[in-house]
Amino acid sequence: MRLLAPLAFVAGLALPPRCPGCGAVTAEDHRFCAACWGQLRFLTPPWCATCNQPFAFDRGPGARCGDCMASPPRHSGIRAAVAYGDIARALVLRLKYGGRTGLADTAARYMTRLIPEGSDLIVPVPLHRWRLWSRGFNQAALLARSLARDTGIDCEIDLLKRARATPSLRGLGRRARAKAVQGVFAISPDARARLRGKAIVLVDDVYTSGATSAACTRLLLQAGASRVTILAWARVIDADVGD
Repeated sequence: MRLLAPLAFVAGLALPPRCPGCGAVTAEDHRFCAACWGQLRFLTPPWCATCNQPFAFDRGPGARCGDCMASPPRHSGIRAAVAYGDIARALVLRLKYGGRTGLADTAARYMTRLIPEGSDLIVPVPLHRWRLWSRGFNQAALLARSLARDTGIDCEIDLLKRARATPSLRGLGRRARAKAVQGVFAISPDARARLRGKAIVLVDDVYTSGATSAACTRLLLQAGASRVTILAWARVIDADVGD
């Protein structure tokens, strides 16, 4: 080990830790610089008791947002480490398109605290095989593996399948997004035995409209899961919600 110490020192000089948001040199791996840290909005209570949508003020225990009162969701909450913004988006882009796969470990460090007690299984939102081949990895699966390693909770990477490719959902409204993912996902043939009675954590990088996670949640519950909690690195927050 002493012989390796000089090599580690040289490597540290050549490849110093860098901020996941802007790339500035930092003191340690997985640390944001002060400027980027100050721009992150960490999501904590007060929030909707059903979907965890942040409230601008505390509405009391058990308070729910208007959407959940009008149409209660099938999931058991949407947890996200931060609100989607410039720095959160930069991490996602570096991870997905920059090949910085180690950033999955960074994001997972901030997501771990949000995993509900009693969770049995971590399942990532799947990519279609064409996109998986072109990118080389599924960022949700990288996050799921990091979370499993940090928590000791079992992880099933191939339990959910994306049966067909979908066009980009960017710019589509909620109804159009929901229609675009109809029939897209499938469950592995032996999934029911692995899911029966299990509390699932469904993992993705960004939660936007909920169309993708709703489709996955429906399948998991139909296959026998007892509950499904959605967990993401970042969540798009509607500025009008919570005021």
